[in-house]
Amino acid sequence: MPETPVRHLAIIMDGNRRWAKERGLPTLQGHKAGYDTLKTIGDLCLDRGIEVLTVFAFSTENWKRTQEEVGYLMELIEFALRNELEHFKSRGVRIRVLGRRDGLRASVVEAIEQAEKQTEDLTKGTLCICINYGGRYEIVDAVKRIVEDGISADRIDEDAITARMYWPDMPEPELVIRTSGEERVSGFLTWQAVYSEFFFSKKYWPDFDEAELDAALAEYALRKRRFGV
Repeated sequence: MPETPVRHLAIIMDGNRRWAKERGLPTLQGHKAGYDTLKTIGDLCLDRGIEVLTVFAFSTENWKRTQEEVGYLMELIEFALRNELEHFKSRGVRIRVLGRRDGLRASVVEAIEQAEKQTEDLTKGTLCICINYGGRYEIVDAVKRIVEDGISADRIDEDAITARMYWPDMPEPELVIRTSGEERVSGFLTWQAVYSEFFFSKKYWPDFDEAELDAALAEYALRKRRFGV
């Protein structure tokens, strides 16, 4: 497929647990399959000229899951950051991680900081991973920074808030994909995706493949963005 007009693609990777359940597999195996899918889709996005891929890996609500599942997800996130680091570097991909780092185990924070530091000068693409992330929490944290900075009420505008988001210079995503057939945003990029187009795939995330990615990009190319007008 030729390059897409989408410069920033955001994905809510949903359906790992249902994928595993329908196959009689442990939940954790569904998350491992989802990890494998992300590796494939990440490379495909880079090949299609997508400059930024943002994925929802772990939400602030995910802490409510079982201790076993949360523990495995943290281990998987840490493993992915460490294990794929050389691949990211070989492809020129910068890693950014958005979300609250307090509450994450020290080894996960260390893996995040290492990945960000070792890829900070790479420019072929950016993989932005949302970990312990919630869109409302991001806005709350931005407002707290405004207060800490002593900004008066008459100087608070969209630019003031944007400047204090987790990644102030993040380009707004043109397209947000959610897998598994669910049609809601679940607090993903609440501030940044206000004018994004959405594509809801019926496939569970482990089944999301090149054909489905291209179908989403092709549908986006046919749409006319109105930006609220």
